[in-house]
Amino acid sequence: KVISKMQKSNQERTKTHNKQLALSLIYSQNGISRADLARRTSLTRSTISDIVTELMEEGLVGEVGRAQSSGGKPPILIDVNEDARHIIGIDLASGEFRGAIINLRGEIKERVSLPIEEQAGELALSLVYELIDRLLELTEVEILGIGIGTPGLMDIERGVVLNAVNLDWQNLPLAALLQERYRLPVCIANDSQVSALAEYSFGGHDPVSNLVLIKVGRGVGAGIVQNKELYSGDGFGAGEIGHVKIETQGELCSCGNYGCLETKISSRAIRKLVTQIAADKPDSALNIQIDDQKIISHEDVLDAYRQGDAIVVDVIERVALDLAKALSFLIGILNIHRMVIAGSVSEFGEHFVSAIRKNLKGSVLAPLSLDTEVEISSLGEDIVMLGAAALILQNQLGIK
Repeated sequence: KVISKMQKSNQERTKTHNKQLALSLIYSQNGISRADLARRTSLTRSTISDIVTELMEEGLVGEVGRAQSSGGKPPILIDVNEDARHIIGIDLASGEFRGAIINLRGEIKERVSLPIEEQAGELALSLVYELIDRLLELTEVEILGIGIGTPGLMDIERGVVLNAVNLDWQNLPLAALLQERYRLPVCIANDSQVSALAEYSFGGHDPVSNLVLIKVGRGVGAGIVQNKELYSGDGFGAGEIGHVKIETQGELCSCGNYGCLETKISSRAIRKLVTQIAADKPDSALNIQIDDQKIISHEDVLDAYRQGDAIVVDVIERVALDLAKALSFLIGILNIHRMVIAGSVSEFGEHFVSAIRKNLKGSVLAPLSLDTEVEISSLGEDIVMLGAAALILQNQLGIK
C-alpha cells in the first residue's frame, strides 16, 4: 500500500507533537515514570516507551532513580538532563549588550557584557556578533539556539527588527544574518515580550497559562503570555503600552508623539522630573547644582525613596498612579489575573506595588480588580536573557 506524502507529513507532525507533549510533561514534573507519562498524555505505553528511548538517545532525558513503591516494583523516574544542551540568551535592551550561556533549566552558566557607548546601526550589529562569538568560546556543550530580546518593534515570524530607534535599526533581518553566520536556530522578540516568557517559564509561580508582565526601565512595554504561549498580536506589537498617549498635552516622546506613558513613568522620565523638582527645593537631599558634573542617577532616586525623601516619594506615587491606569486597561481588556512588574522601577519595592494595587481599586470592575494579583518579578536584571532562552525552549523543543 502506497503512503502518500500528505500521510507521511501528518504522521511526522503527530510524532513531533507527541514527543513535545511528553518532553514538556517530563520537564514540568522534575521526575516522572513512564506509566504516569502514558496516563497523563493519553498515549499508549509503547508510544511513550519509544519516545523516552529516543529522548534518551538524544541525551535530553535520563533515568534519575525510583519512585516510592505503592506495592510492587518501584517505577523508574525520568527527568530532563539540564546540561544536555546550552542556550545563548541575549539582552539588547539594557544600558549594555548582555549575554549568557543558559542551561535547559534556566541556570546561567556564563555571562558576557559589552558596553554600547552610543554605538548604533552597523556598529551595534558588529557588537552583537562579538558578544555571541565570546559566548560560544565559553561552552563546549551543544548549543540549542540563540534567543534575543531587543528593544523596538519586531516581526517575530521573520526575525526582522522593524524599528529599534535607540539602535538605529530599521527592517534589519537579524535572525537571517545570525543564522547564516552561526548555523544555529535563532529566535527574536521584543524585550518586554520575552520578559513575560521568562516570568512564565522561570518565575517560580504555581502553574498558570496566562500572565502579563509590565517592564519599566529606559522604555516601557508589556508582554503577554496567553495559553502558555507568547501573544504578539496581528502586527507583532501587542504590549506596546509605552507609546499609548495618556495626556493630551505632554512631553515629546522618542516616538515623535506627545504625552506617551513612557514620558511619565520610564526611569529617564522619573530622573528628569526628580531633578527638576529637587533643583528648586533646598530642603531636599537631592538638591543639586545642575551642571555637567552632577546628574541624578537611578540609584540616587532609589536611595532617596528608601530614606523617605518627600519629593521622591511624591514622584513615585504619581508613577504608581499612571502605571495603575495602564494596568486597568490591560485588566479590562484581557482579564488576566497575574500582573508582574519588572525593570528598574520594580526596585522601588512592595510599597510601590501596594500603591499600584490601591490605585487599581475603582479603576476597573470590582470583581476584576479583586481577582488580579500584582507582584514584582524575582528574576531581576537577567529577565530578558532568561526570556530569550525560554523562547528557544518553546520553539526548538516545544517545552511550554
